[in-house]
Amino acid sequence: MTPDIETIGIADLFGPPSPARDRTDARIMAAASGIGFMAVRDFPGDDWLTPDKRGQLLRIFTLPDAEKQKLLRWNFDRTKKNFYRGWFPLQPRAVSYKEGIDMGPDLADPTRVSASDDPLREPTPFPAESALPGWRAEAADYYRAMETVGNALMRSIARGLGLPETVFDAYFEQGISTLRLIRYPLRDVNAGVDAGGPQVTVVHKGETRTIIGGEHADSGFVTLLAQDGFDGLQAKNLAGEWVDVPPANGTLAVNFGQLLERWTGGRVRATRHRVIAPKTVRFSILFFYEPRVDAEIAPLPLSGTEPFEPFLYGDYLWDSATNFVEMSGIKHLRLPRRAKAS
Repeated sequence: MTPDIETIGIADLFGPPSPARDRTDARIMAAASGIGFMAVRDFPGDDWLTPDKRGQLLRIFTLPDAEKQKLLRWNFDRTKKNFYRGWFPLQPRAVSYKEGIDMGPDLADPTRVSASDDPLREPTPFPAESALPGWRAEAADYYRAMETVGNALMRSIARGLGLPETVFDAYFEQGISTLRLIRYPLRDVNAGVDAGGPQVTVVHKGETRTIIGGEHADSGFVTLLAQDGFDGLQAKNLAGEWVDVPPANGTLAVNFGQLLERWTGGRVRATRHRVIAPKTVRFSILFFYEPRVDAEIAPLPLSGTEPFEPFLYGDYLWDSATNFVEMSGIKHLRLPRRAKAS
């Protein structure tokens, strides 16, 4: 890793209180409050972070188009009843040129969906077992491993803030964390991209590279990214410079989201990042660690922080997530629950 982005071994987070755990907490808090980006290694489930094991999850991209179409979201196929979960296809003119699938907690536990009218708690469409034997069980195992890591990091942040380590736990019970698998195909830099929007190319190490994931900060809490062995992910450091986040087997890239920044009064920093195209197809395995839909986000007992009006996580998530191109056209399908209850 570069000097700006530290790789932190987090094995001690899964053990009892100890000076070693305290040191790990301090390193995590330094990264969270500094560049807002880090990599972690040495945790339960890190055996997933090898090319062969990642490839097991990425088998979904080998499905025939007819099978992918069965998983499409409503905004791409109006015969579907899933709005928030499911498959999003390539959109040729979009800067963010990708296809993939968003999966919810029912991947790991089929009982963790609701019969309510809330699209944030809808079932995920999954490929048939016959189409992809063994895949769902593997993906479920990965999802559970990432939940465990997410919980350990949130407890570490709580300790780093001087709060009880379980202060966040109740918010994440019955959470709606998302596992997102993405494929970024190669494409010509002049292939009909909508040039009226954000910047589409950048010069990196003397070469013109296409931006395939525009500059942004994640909206939520903690994002765990398993890279595919190819470069392309960049974070903006405190000096405003773009820093490469080199991929390494056995590690997760970790970044903190805008909502955690707000919740902690800015003590945790949400870092802006982007993805530039490598010279081959790129895959990403993303896990967004998220609380339950009806979790009320209110100011934490931290000194010197600005108060804010409490709000429901689901309302915030829907308002922010539906701004992305793969979610276009669905914002009107869910009303704020706070307003609905009043």
